[in-house]
Amino acid sequence: MARIVVTGGSGFVGSHICDALLARGDEVVAVDNLVTGRLQNIAHLAERPGFSFIRADVSKELPVEGRVDGVFHFASPASPPEYLAIPLETLDVSSLGTRRALDLALANDARFLLASTSEVYGDPHVHPQDESYNGNVDPNAPRAVYDEAKRFAETLCATYRRLYDLPTGIVRIFNTYGPRLRPADGRVVSNFVIQAIDGKPLTMCGDGSQTRAFCYVADEVRGIISLFDSDICDPVNIGNPSEITMLELADIVREVTSSRSEIVFEPLPIGDPTRRCPDITRARTLLGWEPTVDLRDGLARMCDWYREERRHGRA
Repeated sequence: MARIVVTGGSGFVGSHICDALLARGDEVVAVDNLVTGRLQNIAHLAERPGFSFIRADVSKELPVEGRVDGVFHFASPASPPEYLAIPLETLDVSSLGTRRALDLALANDARFLLASTSEVYGDPHVHPQDESYNGNVDPNAPRAVYDEAKRFAETLCATYRRLYDLPTGIVRIFNTYGPRLRPADGRVVSNFVIQAIDGKPLTMCGDGSQTRAFCYVADEVRGIISLFDSDICDPVNIGNPSEITMLELADIVREVTSSRSEIVFEPLPIGDPTRRCPDITRARTLLGWEPTVDLRDGLARMCDWYREERRHGRA
């Protein structure tokens, strides 16, 4: 049994990581300040042996005592509306917060895994994006509070590895969806699904020709944990390589929800990438990983979860 700290442990992806680690017999300490995470994401774990929760802002403190065998640093807002609403806090959690999480791992000689993002590629000139591509990010644009913060966090990881020989890993997470993605999160999948369920128009930013590739959260977490269990220190893309346009996504959502919602078009946000899709050759080769959940199936599971949440008054 390993004792693993998961910062951002009550968040969307973080809470699923807690589930997966506990399921294989690890002890888990989830740390979260609940700014974007939700206690209900981990409520089912409250009485579970081997699980504990600490409410703390890792930018200010990381009050974990006792042995630590691994650290998953997943604390950070992840959707544009959230990180643009709290830009300084977003910068802090990927700089000061990452430093504290690295120091915790260093003090325990523990494996450290950073949740980085496809946003480090910015609006890419290389397509699909592989890990050798250094990206096209404007450090003065509004989205840089997230993009550049994650790039800096990657630099911190590499620096600790070089200075202290700390076993660090970096996962570059591409668009992920599934249960526990908050309806008010502001990401395109949650927006479309909730709007379609409610029979409201689907809000399309831009002309809908921009592309993304969506990975179901169970697949994403399986890849993340596989990376943690390895000795790989270089960044690894974990995402679905099946690229679709936003217009295609809207059609699939309407099909899955049996919705007749129309589409309304709004201006594309500043700095929003026009194309994004991972090259997962490294994940396939080094980890033997690739996604297995079909988008329609995954969206159906996500819709079922939203409806269940509403039935329990947790809309």
